[in-house]
Amino acid sequence: MAKCAICEKGAHFGNNVSHSHRKTPKMWKSNVKSVRVKTAGGAKRMYVCTSCLKSGKVERA
Repeated sequence: MAKCAICEKGAHFGNNVSHSHRKTPKMWKSNVKSVRVKTAGGAKRMYVCTSCLKSGKVERA
């Protein structure tokens, strides 16, 4: 699973808990997109989460 190159956000793990309180494994995937980003060396393709894109931490190329 890809991680955000800016904030290192990745997948989170936990349990689904049913009404009868049975527990099964669950994975929450972060909303990570592959985008072209402006860097000092030019444009570069990176995995960036949508919260970093929305907040303006990176600039698209």
